[in-house]
Amino acid sequence: MKMAALCSEFGDLVKIKKQLISVISLCKERGLLHSAKWASELAFALEPLPKNELPPSPPFIEEDAQDLDALTLAKSYFDLKEYDRAAYFLKGCCSQKAYFLYMYSRYLSGEKKKDDETVDSLGPLEKGQVRNEALRELRVELSKKHTAGELDGFTLYLYGVVLRKLDLLKEAVEVFVEAIHALPLHWGAWLELSNLVTNGEMLKSLSLPDCWIKDFFMAHMYTELQMIKEALQKYQNLIEAGFSKSTYIISQIAVAYHNIRDIDQALALFNELRDQDPYRIDNMDTFSNLLYVKSMKPELSYLAHTLVEIDKYRVETCCVIGNYYSLRSQHEKAALYFQRALKLNPRCLGAWTLMGHEYMEMRNTSAAIQAYRHAIEVNKRDYRAWYGLGQTYEILKMPFYCLYYYRKAHQLRPNDSRMLVALGESYEKLAQQVEAKKCYWRAYSVGDVEKMALLKLAKLHEQLNESDDAAQSYMLYIQDIYSCGEQLEHAEVSTALRYLGQYYLKNKLYDEASLCAQRCCDYNDAREEGKSLLRQISQVRDQTEPPAAQLFAPISNNNTPVRRVSPLNLISFTP
Repeated sequence: MKMAALCSEFGDLVKIKKQLISVISLCKERGLLHSAKWASELAFALEPLPKNELPPSPPFIEEDAQDLDALTLAKSYFDLKEYDRAAYFLKGCCSQKAYFLYMYSRYLSGEKKKDDETVDSLGPLEKGQVRNEALRELRVELSKKHTAGELDGFTLYLYGVVLRKLDLLKEAVEVFVEAIHALPLHWGAWLELSNLVTNGEMLKSLSLPDCWIKDFFMAHMYTELQMIKEALQKYQNLIEAGFSKSTYIISQIAVAYHNIRDIDQALALFNELRDQDPYRIDNMDTFSNLLYVKSMKPELSYLAHTLVEIDKYRVETCCVIGNYYSLRSQHEKAALYFQRALKLNPRCLGAWTLMGHEYMEMRNTSAAIQAYRHAIEVNKRDYRAWYGLGQTYEILKMPFYCLYYYRKAHQLRPNDSRMLVALGESYEKLAQQVEAKKCYWRAYSVGDVEKMALLKLAKLHEQLNESDDAAQSYMLYIQDIYSCGEQLEHAEVSTALRYLGQYYLKNKLYDEASLCAQRCCDYNDAREEGKSLLRQISQVRDQTEPPAAQLFAPISNNNTPVRRVSPLNLISFTP
């Protein structure tokens, strides 16, 4: 049913193409270049229109004619970033277009002055202390016009931006929704609104217009809220509806796979994207994160050199170079490039988070905390910053703080095993063993990425002298490690085998104990113990062995759910 509804919305792709062409023209006239770029990329993905199907120019009223000369002159100054000069010649103009450009010039002039003040005098960590002095005046003037109902869709969008910059977030949301209703095809307003939506409940509560662009917004929101399954389904529907050539959609799907750590799939999509658009810089910082995780130094080096040749003063280029130096363990240089990225754009979320990671590597915990806090100010949904704060306070041995920040990260990523393992460790340090056991088991249940949860659970049971539960957990851990097809660097299979060997011997299950002892001999750190265990077993072999019984009888009084596994299952798993 949903797909049928979507197809009916996107049934007339010619009409959508006309709407995109119209909104591209409107955005360009007002200097809204990012919105124009987004609409242009989407229009390019659709079939070209014949000449007789091209949309007509927007209507030209008397006010537009009166302001034409001033508007043309001011727009030329605006394009050259002479914002004060543009505003001066637009003062007193009556048309909606001229009024928007007048207010927008004043806003951008304030932003430019703010950036100029911060670049030389302050480092990026203090950047939030300088404000745009024009914001309050703009708010007063726009508020009066808003009350009188004299703002069009573009000016409502600007009013929302001013409110957001002044941290009047509730009012900003209401104004952005109003702007979207007034002009549904302006992607900039949807994007600004997306930055203010904090959770799924808030998203459901928004009253949004029924327009085809809403599907793009919902897909974007699902990605931001880590609802990746829903996001991928939305994007797949959009591809099937006629946007299969859209590089925007390919990039968003790649970002979605990056968010769920499906690294190979994300890399394949980014490589496809680079084939289609080799000079693209958007999202290349995310691509570099994937190359970093996979330790692909030559590919990351090639990407960094390519982007420097295209535009070395783009935020994404600085982040890519920062990742390159980080992978080479040159953390001071990496932090320097992330600082450069933040000078170019203080609201670059990725740069704040990555800079926090670099300060962590340099053991500069106070700077790391400051960087992560800035990342959260930019976007409270950034689980990496919350998780980074938890790790920083872990280094500082402050488990209560760790617990708070890891909980925040877990709320944003409820099915991420890394957050659950971190929570479990914090509970363990606070002597809350029951909660720790629940976290470790949950981490295993959702798919333990790092294969650490069962090991930590087993060791916790061992410390609490819960030998049956510890044996169960070690058994599952060994099976989990062997079934993944590769030996992980941190794998402690020998630890598990040592414990199980002693456990089986104690329970007079000599065949299983012997098997574990033999496996221990495969590991340098457990070889002597394995040989010793084999000697002990051989000494008692002449005694009458008890009849085989189920290994795990009812388990001790604790609430950890444990899967029942026969001890002989171990034989079927070979390293």
